[in-house]
Amino acid sequence: MTMQTSLRRGASAIAMGLALTAILPAAAQAQDADPGVADTDATHDEIVVSGFRASLESAVGAKKERDQVVESISAEDIGKLPDASIAESIARLPGLTSQRVSGRSNSISIRGFAPDFSTTLLNGREQTSTGDNRAVEYDQYPSEVINQVLVYKTPMASIVGQGLSGTVDLRTIRPLEYGKSVISIGARGSLADLGKLNAASKKYGYRVNGVFVDQFANDTLGVALSASYVDEPYQIQEFNAWGYAGNGTVASPVVIGGSKSYATSTQLTRLGLQGTLQWEPHPNFTSTLDAFYSDFKDDQIKRGIELPLAFGGAGVNVTDIDESGEFVFARAGTFTNVEGVVRNDVFERKAKLYSFGWNNRWEGDDGWNATVDISLSKTDRNELIFESNSGTGRGGGVGAVDTIGFTSDRNGTVFSPTLNYGDYNLIQLTSPLGWGGDQTSVDGRRILGGQDGYYNNRIIKDELWQYRVEIERELEGFFRSIQFGVNYTDRSKSLVPDEAFVGLVANTDGLTSVPVPEEFRLGTTDLAYLGLGPVISYDPRDLLAAGLYQLVPNPYGDVVVKSYDVSEKLMTTYVQANIDHEMGSSLLTGNIGVQAIFTDQNSNGASASFIGTNPNGSPNIQGIPQSRSTDYVDVLPSLNLSLRTASDFVIRFSAAREIIRPRLDDMRASLSYNTTVGDPGGMTCPPGRLCAVVRGNTGNPDLRPWRANAADLTFEKYFGSKGYLALQLFYKDLKSYIYNQDIAFDFTGYPIAPAGTDLNGDPIIVNYMGTVNVPINGEGGELYGVEAAGTLPFGEIVGALDGFGVTGGASYTKTKIAPTPGAPAEDIPGYSKWVANGTIFFEKWGFNARASARYRSSFIGELSGFGGNRVRRRARPETIIDAQIGYDFQPGSALEGLSIFVQGQNLTDEPFVTDDPRDARAVIDYQVYGRRFLAGASFKF
Repeated sequence: MTMQTSLRRGASAIAMGLALTAILPAAAQAQDADPGVADTDATHDEIVVSGFRASLESAVGAKKERDQVVESISAEDIGKLPDASIAESIARLPGLTSQRVSGRSNSISIRGFAPDFSTTLLNGREQTSTGDNRAVEYDQYPSEVINQVLVYKTPMASIVGQGLSGTVDLRTIRPLEYGKSVISIGARGSLADLGKLNAASKKYGYRVNGVFVDQFANDTLGVALSASYVDEPYQIQEFNAWGYAGNGTVASPVVIGGSKSYATSTQLTRLGLQGTLQWEPHPNFTSTLDAFYSDFKDDQIKRGIELPLAFGGAGVNVTDIDESGEFVFARAGTFTNVEGVVRNDVFERKAKLYSFGWNNRWEGDDGWNATVDISLSKTDRNELIFESNSGTGRGGGVGAVDTIGFTSDRNGTVFSPTLNYGDYNLIQLTSPLGWGGDQTSVDGRRILGGQDGYYNNRIIKDELWQYRVEIERELEGFFRSIQFGVNYTDRSKSLVPDEAFVGLVANTDGLTSVPVPEEFRLGTTDLAYLGLGPVISYDPRDLLAAGLYQLVPNPYGDVVVKSYDVSEKLMTTYVQANIDHEMGSSLLTGNIGVQAIFTDQNSNGASASFIGTNPNGSPNIQGIPQSRSTDYVDVLPSLNLSLRTASDFVIRFSAAREIIRPRLDDMRASLSYNTTVGDPGGMTCPPGRLCAVVRGNTGNPDLRPWRANAADLTFEKYFGSKGYLALQLFYKDLKSYIYNQDIAFDFTGYPIAPAGTDLNGDPIIVNYMGTVNVPINGEGGELYGVEAAGTLPFGEIVGALDGFGVTGGASYTKTKIAPTPGAPAEDIPGYSKWVANGTIFFEKWGFNARASARYRSSFIGELSGFGGNRVRRRARPETIIDAQIGYDFQPGSALEGLSIFVQGQNLTDEPFVTDDPRDARAVIDYQVYGRRFLAGASFKF
């Protein structure tokens, strides 16, 4: 056997022999298990392995054998990833991290870039998303149906749909490669230690799952079926500040301007189904059919009090100040004449995901191979935000007011009110501050004295078809093979908003407040963690269904222009030559190739226009349809080289042109605008007159992608198949960056509502030479860093420590990107300068235990703001600690095949905190998720 063959088969045997890593993308099964590269030396020798150490060995083998910079996770056993969720497992990989939402990880940042800069594949195929952009939310995918995750940090030509920061490929079992029959069932229970924060919420949850794999017809037909059902609660104690008032002097210290804080309870339910059918009627031909379905519901109730404080005109008496730091900070005091708004809000997200794929591959005896793949990914999503207000009287200055003491520090603000917000006789359904003013629908429905709530239902559809053909020719010599491929992607995504003002039916003909009817009272919710005590509790959906509430459609232009329909048609052609060449005792492998992507993008939207006044006096706003399209070409060369030495050193070098397409919502063809009274917009306003300027915002259907030139250099030392140490260096030069900018715009001729009159009764003068805020392409900047990673089984070093080991990594990333033109470089969303994670484990005699820590330094996080809009805030550093112990009953025992475990998550109860950028003492968000404890078992037979 030659050195070349020995090294190549050795690398393949690690993954194929471990069985669980032999999962090839259905889109193009390949050498090194990479899409589009034939694996002609793969063996089918079976080595039965299980447990966390086997999972690590599998991941080490996956990293070692590939020619790209890759991180990997493999299932410990059939249907069993190392963590309770896919996102938690991925976030432990070197150079990766996550942001927690509602207490769980569901989005991934790679190498300091926000989730928007990466893409996710399922079995090598692009996927639609449940968010507004392209980034996949990983809690949509049950961990039990995923058998392996590969994160490609460098691109190659035969991967279609790759991202700029990286590409995540979720993989399911291939039953013929798995090669044996198995049935596995599992269940677990969960406990949220914060308890039941809201009426009808839960602190206990459960998850059940099952996997079936078998082969038939002399191993020419294989079936893999997986199912998972989740019903689990999440509880959150939230503090949120509107912001902070004051100029930071002793006479005017920085003081909280307002608060909107909730006790939040979420019930997550999800049914996940996955199936694969493989047919091999001929040794050279394999046909694979994949299907995945997820029915997801995230039902969230938020109950709390919104307090207009310094920003709301309340009087303040500061009794304690902190003069350290840049500003004088108000630590304690009292607000007077506070009119609080009790909130009972619903956030309900429903999503159904469908994914189908059919792959046909021919591997000829004459060195010609061919692949044909067809796939569909589809998401139907509905996101309802239903806000409901109550208080002591309708309108400002009508009801009872409160005197509230406060204490502010780095953990937020604690209050001491004098009113009882849990008194159903005092707190009634109404509009306490008259927000929104009078509203009247075209058909005569009325809300007087301000809205009693707001109804925002966002309907999103996302569909992606993909068609791929690839031809491969095996060669002799320096190049092992060459691939030619064509891929056509047709994607469309649409948003239709359904927004309405919420008003009491009893308020149609007069101003009123209504007590919550007895049958809808759900007791009280305790906000003792904020010092606010109890608040009345009800479900606004019940009031709407019973006819107490009415919906008055919102006619204003900002709603009309939220609707959009974006479509993309991408023709991707590629050629890739695969290298396999002996260099003395070493082996050089890799690939060189190029992609050409021909893009045709289209966007439909509307321009909001004022066309007069309705008979009832309300403005008549009409959306004028707009449609725009553009096309362009991207050429993306890539090079991946791996020098493998006989002493198990691997040196890798990669250079590539990388892109990620723009956010879909940034490509909308819509324009909204209004007049800003008091701002003349550069015009000289005549003495004694009041002026206004027209300003607007829009999407940009002509947006081009983010583009970067990238290089990677890594040094890796392997210890057989059991461990490794790696140093990874990377550099990205962003040639294009998308940012928002105000540009001059002439609104002359656009139908614009009158700006009104000034105090003298004279018409307000309007300046039509205004601005439009629009996302545009501009210059980027640099991002570079270093990653150190490794897996070390201590038993390989000291025999007495057999069973012990450690795995993890740390990364340092530096950014020199200026998202705002002309401004200094600043942190981009998702960027943490330092990211580190580590797991120490013991596994022997069936017993297993491990503890994990995950750290990320301060970063710009994305939160959901009013109406579902994105809000970016600076988040504090955080460290998450988890632990697990378990036992696998050994062969020969009466319970052979049974595994049991107990797991604790977020054991230090680490909060999620964002601060005012001026001072860390000024807390904006302080969210406590509590600890979670899980206990479960699985049985395989």
